[in-house]
Amino acid sequence: MILHVLDSNKTNQLLNDIALAFSYQIQQETMYNIAVLGAGIIGVSTAINIQKQIPSARVKIISEKFGQETTSWGAGGLFRPTAKFIRGIPEETIRRWARMGWDFYSSLAVSDQAKESGMQIVSGYILTQTKVENPTYKDCVYSFHEVSRKSAEEMGFGHYKYVYLVTTVIAIVKDYLPWLFKRFKENGGETEQRRIDDLNELVGVYDLVVNCTGLGSRTLFGDTSIFPVRGQLLRVRAPWIKHFIYTEEDAYLIPNGDLLVVGGCRQENNFNLNIETSDREGILERCYKICPALKGAVIDHEWTGLRPTRFPIRIEKEVLQLKRGRLMVVHNYGHGANGISMSWGTSLDAAELVKDALLSAKL
Repeated sequence: MILHVLDSNKTNQLLNDIALAFSYQIQQETMYNIAVLGAGIIGVSTAINIQKQIPSARVKIISEKFGQETTSWGAGGLFRPTAKFIRGIPEETIRRWARMGWDFYSSLAVSDQAKESGMQIVSGYILTQTKVENPTYKDCVYSFHEVSRKSAEEMGFGHYKYVYLVTTVIAIVKDYLPWLFKRFKENGGETEQRRIDDLNELVGVYDLVVNCTGLGSRTLFGDTSIFPVRGQLLRVRAPWIKHFIYTEEDAYLIPNGDLLVVGGCRQENNFNLNIETSDREGILERCYKICPALKGAVIDHEWTGLRPTRFPIRIEKEVLQLKRGRLMVVHNYGHGANGISMSWGTSLDAAELVKDALLSAKL
């Protein structure tokens, strides 16, 4: 009866206050069991943000592969989110994800955690034949400006119409991924190394499951829209090269700690994980053209991986009706070439969906 004598504004405010109070009580008092499937950058970033959103939750990362066996491990790690590889997502959402990621990465790069987390500031050049108009990262990175024609020619980039000098950050994944796992475990997180072949295994054990399995979503969740984009790269010893170079022709160099990443290739729907001599030769030929100083570098090791690509990236919640019962799921996968750049921003959104799903189930 009280609500009938209040005006609509006060009624709405009262209902909002009640919902917020109830949400806070649930977060603080309810012990949820949450499983995150996938131990790459997307999985562990999502797990950490769930811990922040729901401090009382028990979060476990379950994966067949950890560390060096994940696709994330081989990534170049340059923060340069590229909209053309993120189709089907509103531009404002892409820019919001980029900004959230940048705020986190750049704060690490200037903190006392920089060395341990593998975040470092780096400058370099983007070489194109078409003018770059307001790229996704322009308003995030430390600096972005066009290089004069005279300077471009003096640096050996004269055969490109446009040259841009960018100061951004890179994530050295061999440091960043362990650092994330350390934070996750310090927050009470658990891990389990095993393969999940049937989602029914999780019914009744977990209140909610987060899917960060990437290409594993094809078989585990029946998503045929996700596909691999094969990449191959080298890590070489070339300490005299301090800046990155990126082009439109699958040729790039990225300083990565004491090594230099030299890549790459983009081969859609290619599941081959073998190192191919022809790809290596093509990569080196393209990179020698943009950076003759690379000659003389010693190859440390080579890597190949499958970028899990989906248009659009899937960040949504759903309820599955399985043989053993009902399973709440939140998806966060399909980032492709933007996995590192977009991992933190999309993980914040995924964690929010987890909180909303659990709250809705409780009401």
